[in-house]
Amino acid sequence: MRKERLREPISRNELERRWKAVRAAMEREGLDCLVMQNSNLYLGGYVRYFTDIPAENGYPMSVVFPIDDEITMVSHGGKPLPTTPPEWALYGVKERIALPYLPTLNFTDNMEAEAVAKTLRGQKAKTVGFLSKASMSAALYEGIKEKLPGVTIRDATDMVDEVKAVKSEEEIRLIRKTIELQDKTWAATLAYIRPGVREYELRSFIQWISTNLGSEEHLISIGSAPAGKPAGQVRAFFQNRMLQRGDQVCVMIEVNGPGGFYGEIARTACIGEAPRQLLKVWDDAVEVQDRDAELTKPGADPRELFAFHNELLAGMGYPPEGRLHSHGQGYDLVERPAIRPEETMKVKENMNIVIHPITLTGDAYAFCCDNYLVTGSGAVRLHRTPREIFVV
Repeated sequence: MRKERLREPISRNELERRWKAVRAAMEREGLDCLVMQNSNLYLGGYVRYFTDIPAENGYPMSVVFPIDDEITMVSHGGKPLPTTPPEWALYGVKERIALPYLPTLNFTDNMEAEAVAKTLRGQKAKTVGFLSKASMSAALYEGIKEKLPGVTIRDATDMVDEVKAVKSEEEIRLIRKTIELQDKTWAATLAYIRPGVREYELRSFIQWISTNLGSEEHLISIGSAPAGKPAGQVRAFFQNRMLQRGDQVCVMIEVNGPGGFYGEIARTACIGEAPRQLLKVWDDAVEVQDRDAELTKPGADPRELFAFHNELLAGMGYPPEGRLHSHGQGYDLVERPAIRPEETMKVKENMNIVIHPITLTGDAYAFCCDNYLVTGSGAVRLHRTPREIFVV
């Protein structure tokens, strides 16, 4: 059933590798249990990392991970429906609890917290680590603290992130599948970019292609503009403009692949001749990406990488990056390490890093985005799509 129903199930050996590595870290930190909650695929990788099952569509799912026992999962449901996730889809899960709670029904706020607290009591947990409080509802966080006043609660996110960010051989194989899927999707996208197509119709086509190639979830940003105006990608809600002859079209494909691992690629296509200024800022973006990649190697400090990037942009006459120009990816669209001055995690071998510099002027916008695998000798670009402005 697992092989029939799941597109690319993670092996039991890989799950056990993760559990063993995290439990070793828990032992060092003196933690009895971990608690996590997610509600979507895009930025909800903790639940999937421990169970191979994602939370979806805003429906919260919680996991209790003990140091010396099997997992307990809490998710939305109730009789007469069968409990989800189904038993056949899981390894290492002792108990599945289904309750009719939803974030839009405030009178159910207590249900999930009570189930998690009861599980922690059964484990006789004295010290509990929470993962990513920003991904956890206030109802769950505050409810557990209120119901377990004698339990010490600590933030264990850094501890788990250090394990999760370094990819195994099996994970790297799946990441390569995602990258291959995205290269194929971009090649197909070029055939659909033409005058008269609205941006949301282009997005629908990309979703269709990527889904048929094995993608599970899709974030697709598209922006278009006439020559002489910056064409930066925008989110789906704003994608209503109709493409015209002479337009620049920036497409960012952030979809996961079989197995749930994310990558992302961005390129710009021109309907007709490519403007000279666009070609200039694009070539500069490629140069910046290359320079960033040269320094993205084991031991690199994200704070230094961020400073270098902005010094490079300033020297080329471009505005500085105020967000992040590179970051890790895995089950999360944005994962650590993030190339930001606040980041404490160093770059390590076998990390999946996306590098996406922006070079922007008043009349042109370039966003060169590709994934890199950090090897012992440096970062290797995984996408094979040429880094050029495409003309259709």
